[in-house]
Amino acid sequence: MFFRPSRIVIGIVCVMAVGWSGCEVRAQEPQPADALLAQARSAVQAGSFSNAETLARKFVSQQDASADGHYLLGYILSHQGKAKESLAEYTRAAQLRPPSANDFKVVAVDYVLLGDFLDADQWFTRALKMNPSDADGWYYLGRTKYNENRFSEAIDAFHACLKLDAHNVKAEDNLGLSYEGLNRIEEATQAFQTAIAWQTGAGERDAQPYLNMGMLLIDQEHPEASLTYLQQGVTLAPQNPKAHEQLGRAYLKLKRWNDAHDELEKAVQLAPNSSSLHYELAISYRDQGLKEQAKKEFDRCTELNATHSSVETPNP
Repeated sequence: MFFRPSRIVIGIVCVMAVGWSGCEVRAQEPQPADALLAQARSAVQAGSFSNAETLARKFVSQQDASADGHYLLGYILSHQGKAKESLAEYTRAAQLRPPSANDFKVVAVDYVLLGDFLDADQWFTRALKMNPSDADGWYYLGRTKYNENRFSEAIDAFHACLKLDAHNVKAEDNLGLSYEGLNRIEEATQAFQTAIAWQTGAGERDAQPYLNMGMLLIDQEHPEASLTYLQQGVTLAPQNPKAHEQLGRAYLKLKRWNDAHDELEKAVQLAPNSSSLHYELAISYRDQGLKEQAKKEFDRCTELNATHSSVETPNP
């Protein structure tokens, strides 16, 4: 079982489509079940997950004993972020046929979406026992271990990923985060710089290693050295509020007030419901004697605190 049935209520609604012609109501011709499943798979391949969900739900309403149908619907729902519904489908599918390693991996992703890293860890681990050559599986297990603050185990998982997929920038970057979590600063620095170096000359670059390197330097009280990395991070990810926030922090430490205000204001524009950003901007205004602007931001921060808003940038 992937979840306790009492925690999730599943409702099935069957709708019959009808056509109107004059005074005669006629039911539409039913589509063969196998055709529905094939169409659902085609919709997934085309990236049309909403249409795929409709087709898969219609299929399982006609063929509830089809493991293929429930596994496919579970995958579709997971891809749309509907984790609880996805888990319900995987539970039903597992009653009909044992899950594969990939099925366990999707179940683990569902638990990540629910913020349940303990269960996610369990299912990623089970998937990897079945398929230890899955580099992505090791990466996601590492991310899960990191979120559990099990940094040493995260390091082992990222190393396993890198053995299978050398020069995996995300794995190397997260290796750095894990070393940082253990306060192994030299190793964290090396990992971030390696992730950056691997992107030299690449058409598309990931901003996260630059941001992580910059944030590490700020935390180590080297704001001047952080600028090169954070400015590059902003260039690569101009719509990322975290990038502007961290560059603003560096400018604040360097007492470059106007630059700091500009970056923090951009961050607030990109994430207007982040209480932490409004607070940082308020502090910067207050320290510069801009009382009215500071009060406005403090008031907005107080208003938002009830929702526990914060600026969070995923590092998948």
